[in-house]
Amino acid sequence: MIITEENFELIAAKYYINPNCTDKEEFLEDFSRIKYIKRLFRRYRKTGDLKERLILNHLVILFNVFENTGCQKLLFFKLQGNLDILKPFLITINRLPKKIEINNKTFYTSDISMDQNIVEILRKQVLCQQ
Repeated sequence: MIITEENFELIAAKYYINPNCTDKEEFLEDFSRIKYIKRLFRRYRKTGDLKERLILNHLVILFNVFENTGCQKLLFFKLQGNLDILKPFLITINRLPKKIEINNKTFYTSDISMDQNIVEILRKQVLCQQ
């Protein structure tokens, strides 16, 4: 299935698995978390201010309400220019696939570099929780 900006919301609805969802507004609220993550990544690129806990919270919620592989496809499609930021977060929550297929193209996540500043921040946060 080819993902485009025009059918992105429809594809997201296909992967939505929240059994407690009662209306479209709840779906849209969950769906908008992708947009929030993109905005937080943009802020990080512009100012260096990283809201790592907020990003992790949004990602955990997304993976709780969208099917795993579908959620990965949605994130990789929508955050294409920010994969170096996304990758350390997905590693932290153990949701990084080895490869992902989007629009008949296969991407190997081992080829994606990581923002080392984010890696260090997330390592410190994980160590503090142990």
